Formats: sequence, C-alpha cells, structure tokens
Amino acid sequence: MELIIGLLSGAVGGNVAGKLLGSLNQGTLINSIAGVVGGGLGGTLLGMIGASDLAGAAGGAGGLDFGAIIGQIAGGGVGGGVVLAIVGFVRKAMAK
Repeated sequence: MELIIGLLSGAVGGNVAGKLLGSLNQGTLINSIAGVVGGGLGGTLLGMIGASDLAGAAGGAGGLDFGAIIGQIAGGGVGGGVVLAIVGFVRKAMAK
C-alpha cells in the first residue's frame, strides 16, 4: 500500500513541480513519469531509514496509520519534484 501511495503522490509532485518551475516543465507525460520514479525512490528511501515507522511507533496499524500515510505522500511528492528537476536540468543541458 505504501508503494502505491508513494507512486501516486510522486506523479502529482512531478506535475506540481513542472507547473511551479515553468522552465523545467517537460509536459504532463514526462512530468508524471519522472514523478512516479521519484515517488518510488522517495518512499523507498524513507522506508530504508525508518522514517515511515516513526509515525507508527506508538502502536499504529503497521504502516497504515494516518501519520505513515502522510509521510508517504510527502516523501513521494518531494521525490517526484526532485527527479523532475533533475530531468529538466539534464534535458536543458543536452539541448545546448
């Protein structure tokens, strides 16, 4: 469940970053793909460092508590935005 949340929030994060950083906008499809990749990586990295477990340390429902879901959304969104920014910079540098 955490992976799906991370992927979806990454796609949203990639598209939001594309709109906010207009010079790096790659179009909806590329923004979404970069966001999904970043969301997956962001959620995985948070899981590896144990950040997703911190919210449920008080006896949550094994990763399905509200704090863990918010953490996955934030991690996926930020990861999606970061990967989109990297893709945008690389594509811009290759076009020169």
